Amino acid sequence: MKVELISITKDPENVIEIAARTCYDTRHKIYDKNRGKFLQKLMKAQHMSVFEHAWATFDISGISRACSHQLVRHRLASFSQRSQRYVREEGFEYITPETIDKNEKAADFYHDLMKQLQQGYKHLLDIGIPKEDARFILPNACPTHIVMSANFREWLHILQLRLAPSAQWEIRELARQILTILRREAPTVFGYLRLK
Repeated sequence: MKVELISITKDPENVIEIAARTCYDTRHKIYDKNRGKFLQKLMKAQHMSVFEHAWATFDISGISRACSHQLVRHRLASFSQRSQRYVREEGFEYITPETIDKNEKAADFYHDLMKQLQQGYKHLLDIGIPKEDARFILPNACPTHIVMSANFREWLHILQLRLAPSAQWEIRELARQILTILRREAPTVFGYLRLK
């Protein structure tokens, strides 16, 4: 899994403060030293609309289709994903969950099945089946590449859900990596979220 920040609102916490102080007609009180307390006060008061003025875009690769299916459920975000309709998947790579990898019988079965699916996909293409139809046998284990953009309010929501101990291991790791980056870029906004 690789997560890279490709775009973010310039000085995002300043943008949020300007938006919020516009609401209260207190722009004359903008001082860097007070920003952290002010943003925390906004979050505590649930004045979250102002967090929608800052955005972050990530380039995410090496996650499974199973993970991306969970990710795209966040409808307020924007997505561009590698297409299995147009891109050939012959000899596709696949992600192996640790629980399968640690179990010798399960791992043997899993890897054999993936080889069969790779051969089946190639066979369908060889006999003239279009990629858009051959992809029906591709597993959720196939890695994908996706670009995802969201405003900070939505990132807070996504991270709160996907960092929970009950979240699936792969999306929890993705959320952990995104949070690490966002904490560096906007420490006040994302600093209160905890890695679980």
